[in-house]
Amino acid sequence: MSYLPDYVSRVGRILVVDDLPDNLFLIQTVLEDSHYEVKLAKSGEEALAEVEKFKPDLILLDVMMPGMDGYEVTKRIRQKMQTKALPFIAILLITADERSSVVKGLDIGADDFIRKPFDVDELSARVRSLLRLKYSIDEQEQSIRQREDFVSWLTHDLRTPLVASDRMFTLFQNGAFGEISTEMQEAIDIMIRSNQNLLQIVNTVLEVYRHEAKCKVFNLAPCDLVAVINEVAEELKPLVMAQGLDLVVEVTHPPNTGVDQFSHPLTQVLGDRLELRRVLTNLVGNAIKFTESGSITIRLTGAYPPALAVSATSPLQSGVTLQVIDTGSGMSPNELATLFERFRQSKHRRSGSGLGLYLSRQIVESHKGTISAQSELGKGSTFTVRLPAHT
Repeated sequence: MSYLPDYVSRVGRILVVDDLPDNLFLIQTVLEDSHYEVKLAKSGEEALAEVEKFKPDLILLDVMMPGMDGYEVTKRIRQKMQTKALPFIAILLITADERSSVVKGLDIGADDFIRKPFDVDELSARVRSLLRLKYSIDEQEQSIRQREDFVSWLTHDLRTPLVASDRMFTLFQNGAFGEISTEMQEAIDIMIRSNQNLLQIVNTVLEVYRHEAKCKVFNLAPCDLVAVINEVAEELKPLVMAQGLDLVVEVTHPPNTGVDQFSHPLTQVLGDRLELRRVLTNLVGNAIKFTESGSITIRLTGAYPPALAVSATSPLQSGVTLQVIDTGSGMSPNELATLFERFRQSKHRRSGSGLGLYLSRQIVESHKGTISAQSELGKGSTFTVRLPAHT
């Protein structure tokens, strides 16, 4: 009787591949005695065709076969798995040749290796072990798919009523349903802000899901960061002024290039303008949230001119550097260590979902850039984004 994990209610599907009929018969007998569903193939080419039709959980694969050997079959199956053309299939390589390399087999993607003549009990145990591996991976992948489907459904179904309520609040605010009192106006303002904050959280969760599901599409084009900075600064200026803060925008040249301050620096990158704007808005928004007095500085250092870029110490240092510097409460070393992690939350009373910086990192790294932070408690924080220049 075969051993199947408690959480599995299916019979193992096993493909046996060997060019010798006697070997096929022996292994088939052993496996069918344990009530597995077995298919046979006599060559590598036949095995690949059978994989497409039979969809086995496990392949017992002879290494030394004429034409396409077991190594090549393993390699092709793993390549199809990488492109999601096939689900995970466990592979056990079997060989009677002492020259067959266990290292080579495992390196190209096999999960286990056994030599002939094999002990029947040992073969059965390895089959059970590999089927447990297969079932475990299937369960993990199913759990991930269910989680992603749930997040996608949840964000979509939450976003629709939030957008609708935002429009209704705006109509109330504009007096579309009659005159409203000062007290009611204040209440509506609070509801609008709360609704917009919730909508922003839902949008962020949806964007995180798109990145993690690898279905995010970027519209790449030459993008001048000076224009992006000016837009974000203008948009967030009312929030800055409401807190009594100063907002400073600085556009400078890289040092020691001989470029005078009145020349135009190289501030273009190849990127998705809306996504880069999202990153800057998030960084400046965080700075506003955690700064009670002083200033917030957005500093852009243009790229090295092409003639000097080759002498820069690294490609990113020769690119464009964007910094957001605040005089806020700062962070401890422990907070800095997990700053860009998923669902990280600060102990600060104004901290949010913890997804904004995680999403910012995903966007920056998708643009082949880096994002980092420096901070000290009570002395503010500096966030630095480096992006390759577009010249």
